[in-house]
Amino acid sequence: MGNGLSDLKEEVSLLRKEVSRISDEAEVRKVHFKYGYYLDKCLYNEVVDMYADHPDTYVEFLGSRYRGKEGIKRLYNGRFQESFVNGRNGPVRGFLLDHIMMQDIVDVDPSGTHAWCRMRALMQAGTHQSVRETHPRGHVQWWEGGLYENEYIKENGVWKLFRYRYFPFWHAEHEKGWSLTKENYIPWPTKTYPEDPLGPDEIIEQKMLWPDTRVVPFHYPHPVTGKQAADDDLRAPHYGKDASTGEAPLTLALPEGQSRPGAGKTWTSEGSVRVLPDLVQNS
Repeated sequence: MGNGLSDLKEEVSLLRKEVSRISDEAEVRKVHFKYGYYLDKCLYNEVVDMYADHPDTYVEFLGSRYRGKEGIKRLYNGRFQESFVNGRNGPVRGFLLDHIMMQDIVDVDPSGTHAWCRMRALMQAGTHQSVRETHPRGHVQWWEGGLYENEYIKENGVWKLFRYRYFPFWHAEHEKGWSLTKENYIPWPTKTYPEDPLGPDEIIEQKMLWPDTRVVPFHYPHPVTGKQAADDDLRAPHYGKDASTGEAPLTLALPEGQSRPGAGKTWTSEGSVRVLPDLVQNS
């Protein structure tokens, strides 16, 4: 009888942990989707409020990082808000910026306070012909495809955006498609804050735009073999050329001054390793 009760308590404890993990994964997924809906309608104040107050919070975008809440405000309330909607919080008539978020892979660590998510975004953007004379972008329409490899943390019981890495993979003008997209379709930042009042805090060597097809690193190992993809396999050399001739592989490295206390630790769920040991955050 005693052993049976002990076994039952252990099973209930395991089930409670599993339910908590599934619930946290669902909440992280919802946080990202909600972020996307705010982004669609240029509700940049709401977007910024979704980021954690933690000093290590940042956004990595177009070969640069915007660090802390102040840096993130420069990106959303500065660069995007000023350019797309003339400084207002919300949409303007005739400007489209829809993001479809999909193919999400969410992993929450055993502490229930840190999570990873890899997700694809497909954006349709542009202006209606009726605003061609009044919107600074004139009459334009384009597609964008990109990948997120993000981290989230739970602050005061609430899941928030933490380290956001967005790699806009390809762009295409609607009329021409992606085969004729000019290289460096979006200009890279070249100056940092405060030299550029809306610029990033740092510029990094993580620049990738179509026709560059390098792999955005995975936060997880292979689900069957448990192995990490080899660095050379993440490169994208020209057809028939050796991998070493391609640009260096992209990384999920942290900026200077940040660390992962749990790096090297292995944690499993449902019988498999969920996050690469080098990327485990909590000790």
